[in-house]
Amino acid sequence: MRFLLLPFIFLISMTLGACDRKPVADGGEMTLSPIASPFKNTDVTGIGYAKDFALTDPTGRVRTLADFKGKVVLVFFGYTQCPDVCPTTMAEMANVMKVLGPQADRVQVLFVTVDPERDTPALLAQYVPSFDPRFIGLSGDKAAIDKITTEFKVFYQKVPGKEPGAYTMDHTAGSYVFDPKGKIRLFVRHGQGAEPIVHDLKILLAE
Repeated sequence: MRFLLLPFIFLISMTLGACDRKPVADGGEMTLSPIASPFKNTDVTGIGYAKDFALTDPTGRVRTLADFKGKVVLVFFGYTQCPDVCPTTMAEMANVMKVLGPQADRVQVLFVTVDPERDTPALLAQYVPSFDPRFIGLSGDKAAIDKITTEFKVFYQKVPGKEPGAYTMDHTAGSYVFDPKGKIRLFVRHGQGAEPIVHDLKILLAE
């Protein structure tokens, strides 16, 4: 199964790895500031997309970014039948929560399914909190998923399997992070371990 970061190649090259320049909004356009970023993940502060969402949680309640004001919010796109990247990402974030200790109560992890056909509310209610009871699964119909993936510039695609009706999903493997004011701040790369994520979330929690 392939998990793609292609939509972010331009973004990552623009930010130069977020180590010596920072993208800032200047009259509606993105420019590079010489200010060094304190983050270990890709600093996307000021980008003009990934501003909000409106999706349904397993209880049927429509959730938006405003519901989590005051918290650092991490948004990951995946699906429950994913064999590798999705469970390892969720397990990694569960470890991040453990390392954060009491600060973890100010962090909200959201799992947005890219497979609403199979990921029912009941399945999301079982799967997502199994990693941490505070994690929330979000879904919607295909139109709603297409809308948020377009807004967040996330790639996903159904890949037919060998058996009739079977399929997997190719999808972007990284996550977005919003600060407690609801502003987009980071793109978190997959598979780096908890330490860089904890480092960056602590910075945002301290702001």
